[in-house]
Amino acid sequence: MKKIVTCTTLLLTFLFIGCKEPESNKPKVIYDATKNAVNNPVKRDSSQIKIADLPIYMEGTKYLIHAIGDIRVYDGPGSSYGSSKTNSVSYAISNYNRFEVTGYFQNLKFQHVDSTAMRSLTDKAIQIQTATYLNTIADKTKRQILVYSLVDSDTNRDGKIDSNDIKSLYLSNFNGTHFTKLSDDLQELLDWNVVEVQNRLYFRTIEDINKNGAFDKKDQVHYFFVNLMDKEWKAEEYMPI
Repeated sequence: MKKIVTCTTLLLTFLFIGCKEPESNKPKVIYDATKNAVNNPVKRDSSQIKIADLPIYMEGTKYLIHAIGDIRVYDGPGSSYGSSKTNSVSYAISNYNRFEVTGYFQNLKFQHVDSTAMRSLTDKAIQIQTATYLNTIADKTKRQILVYSLVDSDTNRDGKIDSNDIKSLYLSNFNGTHFTKLSDDLQELLDWNVVEVQNRLYFRTIEDINKNGAFDKKDQVHYFFVNLMDKEWKAEEYMPI
């Protein structure tokens, strides 16, 4: 009898977990006729403790990059000696892979290698997920550019800016200046790539044309490119289909 009760309990537990809605299935946009989702204000959590990663240096540049974010608390045991995780608290904000910084961080600060002064990328509430240095474009043209995929608005109206909101595409110079949004508001970034022979960055977005708050096969995909050598970056739409 004990075994039957145990199995029944486990079955009910699995059924409950299976019925729970995954975060990825929740709408990324909540529309309201009286408010603009793009400008929905986000309250900063004063209980969160800000922290910076150790600076990183990308080959061929003259700046250090500092990723800024919140300390994260995890369930489970702490990590071993030499890591940045202690007593289930993570002090790591980002990961670095030669020419790209990834993670979930809130800002970047840029420091010239010959200076102690630092410059913030932005003063707005955002969540940066990737920051990629176009090193091959720099080698060819001497123009040093960073490409960002990030969240800049609380589009699902839950009071937070996170990966459950719409992702956008931005550019900046490597020192953090000329921070420019390329993708349109309320269009989700799908992917991007660089065509070096043209000095162009191409990207795709998807628009929720049926206004159901989600992005699916019934919505419209848009195609854009931007000339990376232009003084003022501006995305131009093209029609390959």
